[in-house]
Amino acid sequence: MASRPIPFIRLTPLLAAAALAACSTAPVGPNYQLPPQALASQPAAAKPFAGVDGKAPFSAQPLPEHWWRLYQNPQLDQLVEQALAHNTDLRQAVANLERVRSIETETGGAQKPTLAVKGGPEFGHVSGLSLLQEGYKPPNSYLYSASVGLSYQLDLFGQIHRAIEAAAAGSESAQAALDLVRVNVAASTARAYAEVCSSGLRIAAAEKSVGLQKEAVDVSERLQQAGRAGSIDAGRARGQLQQLNATLPPLQAERQGALYRLATLTGALPQNFPRDVASCSTPPEVAGTVPVGDGAALLRRRPDIRQAERNLAEATARIGVATGDLYPKISFGLSAGSEGEAVGFGRKDTLSWGIGPLISWTIPINGVVQARGALAKFDGTVLTALRETETALDAYARELDRHAALQAARDENATVAEQARQLYRNGKTGYLDSLDAERALAASEAALAASKAQMADDQVVLFLALGGGWEPDAAAQKAPAAAL
Repeated sequence: MASRPIPFIRLTPLLAAAALAACSTAPVGPNYQLPPQALASQPAAAKPFAGVDGKAPFSAQPLPEHWWRLYQNPQLDQLVEQALAHNTDLRQAVANLERVRSIETETGGAQKPTLAVKGGPEFGHVSGLSLLQEGYKPPNSYLYSASVGLSYQLDLFGQIHRAIEAAAAGSESAQAALDLVRVNVAASTARAYAEVCSSGLRIAAAEKSVGLQKEAVDVSERLQQAGRAGSIDAGRARGQLQQLNATLPPLQAERQGALYRLATLTGALPQNFPRDVASCSTPPEVAGTVPVGDGAALLRRRPDIRQAERNLAEATARIGVATGDLYPKISFGLSAGSEGEAVGFGRKDTLSWGIGPLISWTIPINGVVQARGALAKFDGTVLTALRETETALDAYARELDRHAALQAARDENATVAEQARQLYRNGKTGYLDSLDAERALAASEAALAASKAQMADDQVVLFLALGGGWEPDAAAQKAPAAAL
């Protein structure tokens, strides 16, 4: 009788050895660290931007967290805060983050024992052969089955450990993706607001040109009636008036489209656009120098770089998961159950139990190729971030130069217009000459308004390239891209 437990006793040393191996074996696959050949590791990537280099409109001061507050515009501040609270793209990104975090939690559960319970009643009978009675048909009766199993997979080669690392990196990548949406929402809101105000300024300049041209038409028609001008002059003036009128509808449509974007960015219906913004005609502008930081701060701040780096960490951990498939998986389980006729529930002859290992093997995948692709994408993201920033810096600096030239031209035309008005008042020149000078001034002011609109847009594009605006919501969280 004492010989029955011997098989289990003989199995015990194997269990102990496997458990010891699980504690002492290092995880398979490489331990993640930022590769030294990665572009983000190169000292040149962290240098000051070439577009700054002592140029007046920029400073190496760090970009503030709420960069839109540099405009000192309470209306813009309110719109951005509304967008960050109600934007639908942000809600989708938050839902995706929650989904990825639930996957991480599920992956972590592989380190714990698994409990399975099943059972249920049924009516019928077992086969006669199962009772070792050929040709016998058992009577129908109520049957039942119930079982409970407890299993635990030994992480002999650290595959579960690597899977948990990969899941954690995936969650951090989803967090970076959420931060990236915040950056785009804040910049898109500021850009739409600037477009509304810039369109208002350009509409005002165009309406001034239309008003002056109407005066020119009236003068031409009066001169024609007096016999002092031909019909060609009056027709030319009317044609130019219609051309100027044609510039208004596109500007009005541009302003209305920007208002609709503002509404949807803040989570409202398009028709519920902010009415108080519709009358804005002064584009937002940062007073003084624009703080841009340097390359090192950009690499730490831009969420798309952090996302790509976390994807690289996940792909590296997946190498260990794939390598673990080269080795067998060993799980130990304990099960107990009862099965039979309902009238015999709980009898000793209905009980069963078992304990032992379960060995399984799968075919591995090539995680190394995935990691190489992730490194290439990471390098590409770094290059794109640096290129976008340098391009935005140069575009804004060039537009400043253009704006200065247009301002000088406007000042010259204003002087000429004033002189023409004085000459007309003194009877030394005709009204059309004075009106031509006024039209030249209006054209200069329209070009200057268009330049102001471009400057406002270039500023927001620069802030978008710098990647700020997500920090307040992430301040309480641990920065995942510590390697950067």
